[in-house]
Amino acid sequence: MFGLKADWSLEVFERYFTLGDYAGGEARWCPGCGDLGVLNTVHRVLRDAQMLPERSVVVSGIGCSSRLPHYVGTYGFHGLHGRALPVANGVKARRPDLDVWVGTGDGDCFSIGAGPWIHSVRYNMDMVVLIFDNGVYGLTKKQTSPTTPTGASTNTHPAGALLPPLNPLTVTLGITNVSFVAQVPDWNPPLLYETIKAAHQHNGTGFVRILQRCPVFSPDFCKPLQDNPERMLLLTHDNGISMDPGVKRLFPEHREHDPANWVGAMELARDDTRLPIGLLYHDPDAPVYDDLSTRGLDTTNEQKLAALNAALDRFAV
Repeated sequence: MFGLKADWSLEVFERYFTLGDYAGGEARWCPGCGDLGVLNTVHRVLRDAQMLPERSVVVSGIGCSSRLPHYVGTYGFHGLHGRALPVANGVKARRPDLDVWVGTGDGDCFSIGAGPWIHSVRYNMDMVVLIFDNGVYGLTKKQTSPTTPTGASTNTHPAGALLPPLNPLTVTLGITNVSFVAQVPDWNPPLLYETIKAAHQHNGTGFVRILQRCPVFSPDFCKPLQDNPERMLLLTHDNGISMDPGVKRLFPEHREHDPANWVGAMELARDDTRLPIGLLYHDPDAPVYDDLSTRGLDTTNEQKLAALNAALDRFAV
């Protein structure tokens, strides 16, 4: 009989997952939104890594980007505004066997979530953090965000944003124990795939800032980069993001950059003339907090109770 061994025991076939196994609900982002390309890339990375859907979890905060858990066929947690990273850290601390992804945006992470952003990068827990940065609060209809360019007209600043935008790369690189920082545009699918895949393979927090198109509320945020690709600087190196020659031809400006060079990464991140694209920094030896926080998870309740009683006995009269 097909599928049965000679002793009539059931033969268990190896599971193989297709893209459909990682698909969730129908994506309801606006047509032309860069989030759609990121979603498709996440599906591909999960498929190619053959991650178990029941062992994967996507966590988010609030915003257009934070719809991500609804569109991935894994476990998901749609949390509070700015609190995606604390939730993800908690998940990883108590379920280190899970493959953890975080979807957050420039408002969700860099504004109300600025505190958790800094501490989560320092914890360096093993997860992928995808920043959907469109330079505006899109879900609440075009308010100034921390990365809105100076002079851009928004509902909160109709005459133009007053302050220079926050630089997420320099801030992240300046955090103690940072281990992986990359930047990529959403409109280059091969490079987007290789960058997110590299972040997923990294043991630690893979921080990926994605320059994400919002054709409705911030069309001028990414369009100048699309029209003038020389404003972007492609970072190449044997230890960087792998890419085929076809991808390199789309970027007129290249530079060899060793991602182990933190000083060089900071200099690139501070350059106001060209945006670095690729892997800025990578430290595979940075301490990973979940390697420490998960110690003792196999302790039984009896052992925990005995340890608690022993501790209390020290104060007994």
